[in-house]
Amino acid sequence: MSYRFPSDEWIKELSRLLNESESYESSAKNWEGDFVFEIQPDEAFPDTAYLFLGLHHGKSPEASILNASDEKPAAFRVSAPYGTWRKVIDGALDPIQGMMMRKLKLQGDLMKVMRYPKAAKEIVSCCALVPTQWPEA
Repeated sequence: MSYRFPSDEWIKELSRLLNESESYESSAKNWEGDFVFEIQPDEAFPDTAYLFLGLHHGKSPEASILNASDEKPAAFRVSAPYGTWRKVIDGALDPIQGMMMRKLKLQGDLMKVMRYPKAAKEIVSCCALVPTQWPEA
């Protein structure tokens, strides 16, 4: 089974994989801060989508697609065009480097995010494990 990106099923599968990952749990054991990911339209994806990922002490207690970016409170909001998100999920763009190069726009404490590079890499590793169906495919 594959999951369409972005979708409620996709973000819930990512959350499930994070909850099963011992590497993520150990790298994010002191992390507190939820994320809203804004997928902006580009030539491959015509809509805007918002994904919520709850993260707390190495676990993901909640994940869902949102109707609006402010539907759930989150300490961090990351926005980028769909194609940039695809590069992150495919492992072609490191999320921390993407933020530093402003390819991913972060609202929230960048220094806090930068203190957890291994956790960010583990999230991307779990993203790569989600069987993903891309809209243009």
